[in-house]
Amino acid sequence: MKNFSYWIPFYTMMRNELVRIVRIWSQTLLPPVITTSLYFVVFGKFIGAQLAPIDGLSYIQFIVPGLIMMSVITSSYMNTVSTFYFAKWTKTLDEILVSPMPDWLVILGYVSGGVLRGLLVGALVTVVALFFTHLAVYNILVLVAALVLTSVLFSFGGLINGVFAKGFDGISIVPTFVLTPLTYLGGIFYSIDQFSPFWQNVSLANPILYMVNAFRWGFFGVSDINIVTCFAVLGGITVVFMGVTAYLFRNGIGLKN
Repeated sequence: MKNFSYWIPFYTMMRNELVRIVRIWSQTLLPPVITTSLYFVVFGKFIGAQLAPIDGLSYIQFIVPGLIMMSVITSSYMNTVSTFYFAKWTKTLDEILVSPMPDWLVILGYVSGGVLRGLLVGALVTVVALFFTHLAVYNILVLVAALVLTSVLFSFGGLINGVFAKGFDGISIVPTFVLTPLTYLGGIFYSIDQFSPFWQNVSLANPILYMVNAFRWGFFGVSDINIVTCFAVLGGITVVFMGVTAYLFRNGIGLKN
């Protein structure tokens, strides 16, 4: 019975997060849909119409999985980092931490909020993409697994950022100077097979490349990287982020503003 009572605050956190996301949908759900739609129009229709197919796919079909993944990455990360830091700033986190709720459930609550928003945005962007091109589903299990794992990974990443952030400016540094460059260099708009061997090897250091390729394989069965390698990298980074987050919470590092 005691263990069951732990889930009540978790349910409350999730319910509040869902209500918040839906209530301010014009800030949480609409911007990534509009931004991605512009990418579809500019890169997919205008520029893509002049480019040769890549791996047997039209250019817009090639970039759609990456653009969906980009929206999921940004939404999951920003939701977790902003929610967690706001809780620190308002001292709400202090009340949560002194409750009987175990650390792992607190972490799960914040991460689940990021995953929820990421998947909602991913679903909306996918629906919009259908207005621009035809999407096949080559392997639904790989498709869903890549999407969920990526959302979980960047939700943990956002949580770690929120732990170390010293102000509201601190929650935007990583998305601006780390996530944005990695995303644009993550194989969304090009195939690394077009590069020289040297630059192919450099590109392999970008973890987002593996996520995008796994997701693209789930749609079309096309990938620059072996699908097992993609999930090995995805899973490995997720486990590392989980371990770092657990260590920070267990030792109380960065939990006070």
